[in-house]
Amino acid sequence: MTLLRIDSSIQGDGSSSSALADQVVSAFRAARPADPIVTRHLGEQPLPADAWRAALGAKAVPDEQRTPAARAALALAGEVADELRAADAAVLALPLYNYGVSQHVKTWIDLAIAGADQGAALLAGTPVVLVTTRGGAYGPGTPREGWDHNTGYLRRILADVWGAQLTVVEREFTLVGVNPALDEFREHAAMLRKSAEEAAAEAGRALAA
Repeated sequence: MTLLRIDSSIQGDGSSSSALADQVVSAFRAARPADPIVTRHLGEQPLPADAWRAALGAKAVPDEQRTPAARAALALAGEVADELRAADAAVLALPLYNYGVSQHVKTWIDLAIAGADQGAALLAGTPVVLVTTRGGAYGPGTPREGWDHNTGYLRRILADVWGAQLTVVEREFTLVGVNPALDEFREHAAMLRKSAEEAAAEAGRALAA
């Protein structure tokens, strides 16, 4: 079984989403120590922002009319799409940034779509764990209720467009302990972290099964 892991945090070793993805992978590895894991880190090695436009332009003309840059963009789009198609399972660590999907994740999604036939279900039937984190709180009754434009969009793409069998692991209040204005929520944030870590480990075991 090949596991695909995609990270997109810009926080390096301090990333909450990557830490939860580590929990998923650790549980997966415990059951399947020899299985290959394919990784791509969109935060550390972003895909070129202009590749999507170039790939679409390349698809619209015969090969002999394509520039070398257009061919390279189309090949990159195909590579991204093929990674998804080839995965037997996946863990995607895609945190909320500025109330939505980060530009490097959007580029990845757009390139994958450009690299496949229109409407292709790139993850059809594939078990996928989406790990997403939020610095504050966005649930019902909070001041930021309705401001999370990341999770719903990712559900739409991964499950409804790409056909994944989706499990979502979420953690809020990751900025507690970083932003002093949130210090009063330390106890609640600790509970949320523990719950998310347990959910991540369970999701990893389910992927392995």
